[in-house]
Amino acid sequence: MKDGRLQTFSLFILVIVFVTGTSFVSSRLWGTKAEKIETVTSLVIKNEMTLKEFGSLNRIPETILNQIFKPGADAGLDSKVSSFGNDEEVSAMVKKKMALISEEGSKNWIKIPVKFVSWFAFLLFVFIFLKRRKLSEPWRKVLHIAAIIVFGVILGSDPGPMGTVKDAIVLYGKAGTLFPPRMIALTVFLVMVIIANKYICAWGCQAGVLQDFIFRLNQSDKLRPVFWRQFKLPFVFTNSVRVVFFIMIIACALVWGYDIVEPIDLFKVYNPVHLGMAGGISAAVVLGAGLFVYRPWCHLLCPFGLVGWIVEKLSIVKINVDYSTCIGCKKCAAACPSTVMSTILLRDKKVIPDCFSCYTCRDVCPTGSIRFSADKRIMPPENHFKNKK
Repeated sequence: MKDGRLQTFSLFILVIVFVTGTSFVSSRLWGTKAEKIETVTSLVIKNEMTLKEFGSLNRIPETILNQIFKPGADAGLDSKVSSFGNDEEVSAMVKKKMALISEEGSKNWIKIPVKFVSWFAFLLFVFIFLKRRKLSEPWRKVLHIAAIIVFGVILGSDPGPMGTVKDAIVLYGKAGTLFPPRMIALTVFLVMVIIANKYICAWGCQAGVLQDFIFRLNQSDKLRPVFWRQFKLPFVFTNSVRVVFFIMIIACALVWGYDIVEPIDLFKVYNPVHLGMAGGISAAVVLGAGLFVYRPWCHLLCPFGLVGWIVEKLSIVKINVDYSTCIGCKKCAAACPSTVMSTILLRDKKVIPDCFSCYTCRDVCPTGSIRFSADKRIMPPENHFKNKK
């Protein structure tokens, strides 16, 4: 037992060192991410001020002024600021457009489409590959490692599902605007959730897959904990924490224009240069907790996790139970790393927790009664589980 604990702990440390070390090298090879333009909090506007004077006083480069105001060729930057609206209108316009210019300039527009194409290809492969076969633990590890390396180490922390929700809220709070490419990305992610129940979270999200991989480091081949016991936190607790944190994200963004997730963003393990002390401590705590609790970041803090949980109610392909062959052994519920399979199986609660489509329930079912299909979930027959342990 002691040897098993030591091995699990050593593997955990090795995984963290590998991810952060290789991500550091990868981020350097991609090049330094463009710096965002400093967020405008207040602007100085005077009567009869020209655009050039406005830019000089507020430290806005002339190239940016031309992008914001698009002055006519005749007057150019000698145009009066007042010709573009009153002080309040000009201030709001400048803040919004500078925020959008900053967002656009900070993105790697080569990496982003490559990452989305890779997501589509990988998730389609996983879906087809697992359609009619059980997922052995060696194959699970291969798929997890592939996702960690491709979507995290190589293609980096951005974009990621969480950022599409969190960054949209923060940008709106700071500048009163939304970044269109981000909203397109969010739509794509949510469509993925609808097509196959949280598949992007299960097999594509670089932070989610890393947590899943770490959780299973602390399991034997028979799914028994090695290092210490593993816990299934009650959904009423995890979702309550997640809702409260989501409200805090919105409140801090709208009231103070502050991003409370940024200092502790788990995705930064794939961009360790920007991790910082708070981020490093937070990542160590979350990933360490991930040995004992399934996907703690996803269940407790991730804003996309919350939005995805709401949207997954519309999922087409999802975990279903065929009660005509189910023998009521409840092995699926016991093997599930969270409380969701118990709820799906027994249908004893109105609210179904997050399902991350990990296939664990399906693979332990002795009768093949658990399926990942487009069938409608039904209630179990009356007394189906009576006197069955």
